[in-house]
Amino acid sequence: MPENSKMISCRNCDTQIPAETFAENLNICTHCDYHHYMSAYERLNLIVDTDSFQEYDADLYSIDSLGFPEYPQKLERDVAKTGLRSEMLSGIADIGGYPTAIAIGDVGFIGGTCGSVIGEKVTRCIERSLENKLPLVIVSVSGGMRMQEGTLALMQMAKTAAACAEYAKAGLFYISVVTDPTFGGATASYTSLGDVIIAEPGARIGFAGPLAVASLREELPENFQKAESLLEHGFIDAIVHRTDMRQMLTDLIAFAS
Repeated sequence: MPENSKMISCRNCDTQIPAETFAENLNICTHCDYHHYMSAYERLNLIVDTDSFQEYDADLYSIDSLGFPEYPQKLERDVAKTGLRSEMLSGIADIGGYPTAIAIGDVGFIGGTCGSVIGEKVTRCIERSLENKLPLVIVSVSGGMRMQEGTLALMQMAKTAAACAEYAKAGLFYISVVTDPTFGGATASYTSLGDVIIAEPGARIGFAGPLAVASLREELPENFQKAESLLEHGFIDAIVHRTDMRQMLTDLIAFAS
């Protein structure tokens, strides 16, 4: 192995994995099968048919409406890091040949936290899906509601939930894909309103984040807030390995069409 080969350390088992091998294995640990974070663009390439994606609302971006310290600098940093202008990529693409409205979060953009832009993009994606009578796929990843936007961020819970309700009235099909981590208002709104809710293995999902839960100082069940526990208790419908995600989405959309 070349001396300058970059190595990735698994967050779960500390195995050292060559970066090239890690990427080829879809950011999954080759030793323990831990599903590491994916960028929105990586996940887009995983899910949709090649060259089928048409992006919408790419011009929407967050502003520092509350004058929150260092927020503009963090936005600028993460725009450069992710290649996105906001924390979500949205548009229309084919999945297994089926035109589908899709929105994908990116944890690399302010921790995937939900602000006014993500609420607007999710709502517009749902409305576009409704207008064109398309199935809808939203891939969630969220560190909760964005504190730098205060009440403006919290308002997005009601906004996106209302859009989901209108979509459901039309009898259309919404698949919610939940990835690690998904917490806070995203879980309490659009993420939990899918007709089918599927998660990646080991995904952490909940309302209160790990630090808030730890402050309770109570003994918690094994796999607390993990996809496996949520499946057992009926909160989600299936756990799907990343390598099987495109086929699962295709099968579900075909079944509902």
